[in-house]
Amino acid sequence: MRENQTEAERLLWWTLRHDLAIKDTHFRRQVVIERAIVDFACVTSRMIIEVDGEQQGEERALAYDEKRTLALQTAGWRVLRFSNAQVMRERDQAPDTILAAVEGRL
Repeated sequence: MRENQTEAERLLWWTLRHDLAIKDTHFRRQVVIERAIVDFACVTSRMIIEVDGEQQGEERALAYDEKRTLALQTAGWRVLRFSNAQVMRERDQAPDTILAAVEGRL
């Protein structure tokens, strides 16, 4: 588990806790699920949010993430992935996507 968040994770965490106060949701940070530590998770909606850094673009990291995502989905979790750049540059995109997913519009 990481103690220090990236700037993108910090921004998204703030948004999840304060700006996206959706009824019956409670996102947690750094949650252990299916032998993986995920960035954010909401147990009631069975949703996982991952914020990927630049190293995630490497072929080996992409293959690892794909395998991990499949295992989480097989266990009944919905996984949303955003890059650090998406969270930082397109500040409304991640929250809008998360809200749509929680409300069942995705």
